[in-house]
Amino acid sequence: MRVLVTGGGGFLGGAIVDACLERGYEVKVVGRNAYPWLTDKGVECIARDLSQDNAVDAFEKVDAVFHVAAKPGLWGSFKSFYDANVKATENVIRFCKEKSISKLVHTSSPSVVFNGKDLENVNEDQVIPTHFHAHYPQTKAMAEKLVLAQNPNDLMTVALRPHLIWGPGDNHLIPRILSRASRGQLRIVGKGNKLVDTVFVDDAANAHLLALDKLEANSPVVGKAYFISQDEPVSIFDWINVFVKAAGLPPVRRKVPLALARVAGLVLEWRHKIFRLDGEPRMTRFLAGELGTAHYFDISRAKSELGYQPSLSMEEAYDRTIKSEYFQNILADLKTSKH
Repeated sequence: MRVLVTGGGGFLGGAIVDACLERGYEVKVVGRNAYPWLTDKGVECIARDLSQDNAVDAFEKVDAVFHVAAKPGLWGSFKSFYDANVKATENVIRFCKEKSISKLVHTSSPSVVFNGKDLENVNEDQVIPTHFHAHYPQTKAMAEKLVLAQNPNDLMTVALRPHLIWGPGDNHLIPRILSRASRGQLRIVGKGNKLVDTVFVDDAANAHLLALDKLEANSPVVGKAYFISQDEPVSIFDWINVFVKAAGLPPVRRKVPLALARVAGLVLEWRHKIFRLDGEPRMTRFLAGELGTAHYFDISRAKSELGYQPSLSMEEAYDRTIKSEYFQNILADLKTSKH
């Protein structure tokens, strides 16, 4: 099989590339940059911006597409998120149809259903809200709707919603957590007892391949979204403290009320807007809600319809991550930054 992975140079995209290579698939990657480490594996890399029409040539001679590329983050202009998450998805759909590609697996996000309140063991019937506190979930929701609205006679689609992807190779969550912890900048939002789902990167990648396997005519998965997790909800701050303690740093114990965190987020958002500051605010309303509310999901449909089952327990996933060269490199970088 010949597959194309958009965003294949990223954390999840790279794991999907490796899983496809293990199956013996011929793999192409399209992204904004060249990826020498993928070229060394025999992957064809094409540097294109998916929001532009010239990206269509990456879709030549492809049987299926994993659309993983997206703009994540808490801050930025609506246009930057719209172009990367909505316009690019519109193009991916159009390119698939133009090149007679029949299968599209789309990486969505559980944040598309986040309404600022506790979401406890909810399933895919949870309604997507009409108001969002950040451009990322809003544009991801728009993109997911576009993908799932396709006529299966033209293009069979499925969307996956993996939550808080982590593991060796993560260049976003764990490094940022440890960097802030080393500077004493982390606080528990709320009481710290709210449960959230996470997913180990290899299991998230495997879920994508299982979804591809099920994309056949008249399959029950066509046109549906699925939550993907490790199926072991945990307090987000217990999860954070596993890595903080492994790094030899003091665990996060100081607390701030959720209401105060939301007010702080609003103030910092306005400060960034008014003074046009670089980077992201240290707190936003969306982040406060994510840290201070429960959001874990019933993945029984992914189990029954995709055949998904996490391969590792949370304890095993912690152990694999902390003992990895990747984690040791993060610790070395932290030591260097202190000098």
